[in-house]
Amino acid sequence: MNEIARAGGPASGRLARLLGYLESDPGNLTLLSDAAEAALDERKPDIAVDLLGRYAAIAPLAPRETNLSGIAALQARQFDKAAEAFGALFEAGTDDSAIRFNLAWARANLKDFAAALEILDDETARHLPQAAELRVQLMHQFGDFDGAGDAARAYVELYPDHRGLMAAVSVLALDINDEALAARSAAIAGDHPDALTTLGTLALGDDHATDALDLFGRALSANRNAPRAWIGLGLAKMMTGQADSAPADLDKGAEMFGDHLGSWIAAGWAYFVNNDIASARARFETALGIDDTFAETHGSLAVLDILGGNLDEARRKSDVALRLDRHCYSAALAKSLLASSGGDQQTARRIFEIAANTPIAGSNRTIGQALAKMGMGLN
Repeated sequence: MNEIARAGGPASGRLARLLGYLESDPGNLTLLSDAAEAALDERKPDIAVDLLGRYAAIAPLAPRETNLSGIAALQARQFDKAAEAFGALFEAGTDDSAIRFNLAWARANLKDFAAALEILDDETARHLPQAAELRVQLMHQFGDFDGAGDAARAYVELYPDHRGLMAAVSVLALDINDEALAARSAAIAGDHPDALTTLGTLALGDDHATDALDLFGRALSANRNAPRAWIGLGLAKMMTGQADSAPADLDKGAEMFGDHLGSWIAAGWAYFVNNDIASARARFETALGIDDTFAETHGSLAVLDILGGNLDEARRKSDVALRLDRHCYSAALAKSLLASSGGDQQTARRIFEIAANTPIAGSNRTIGQALAKMGMGLN
């Protein structure tokens, strides 16, 4: 989690002393301001808000007190109020790294990612490690993989021990296919949930599904709102004989991500393995609705059409899939089923069950492994 940027450290006992002074001098603006700062140092934003409200009833908040009100809002997770406070400071000409970061952090939590990235420039990231972490995350989210990769490699040299940054870099590194950077940064990040998810993803990619199961479980114990970890957990379950509980985990991850195609495809195959063909088709069609140019969606639907006896439609969809990607795993399976089953549904199902555990020609991966890798976004 990104840290709020502010000066000063814990002030044990200071708040109690200042509140005592205020009892005899309740209108002292300096005391009100200092007590609000002490409250924030002790992570008591409600007290800080009350004190700053008393200040504002006497005089308009000066820049220092406006900054304190923004920090109080961040601590209370009132991101709209935080963005208002820091935005007012920035527009008035107060431009330092802490203000820029806190404004970007508030905007990011309001899902205004473009505005957050606009304010969070490289100079700010080079002054604050938490700003570097957020900037990598925002660039990654916007799909600027080259730019994010270049920035990440620069920032890890500046802040080699910052766990949050290293965790964010580990996630990015998976998507830019730099497994060495992913492993190295995740190891430094330790038990950060994003780092555990990265290590789990790498373990799954190396077919160490039991290790992956443990890592994803630990990640979710720390953060239940981690879609990559839910997807990884479901895929690891599929690869360790726990397929009955995998669909629910994959659904959680896919729904959190929303538009990650591989997640919906993996969820569909998990339902298929559990003989819930209707739910499998629904997930594949969700993926189709998001992006009709993803080959594995057409190939997966083709397999279902074969098992349902709709061979003409299966041929059409598998041809579409192979035109989109000649290495499409599910389309290769569909073609194999069409060639080998002669249209018999029971024969097709038996062939599928064999194919799911038999290496694909020219590869060491089974269909199941290939789909697992796709679900995690691995090549």
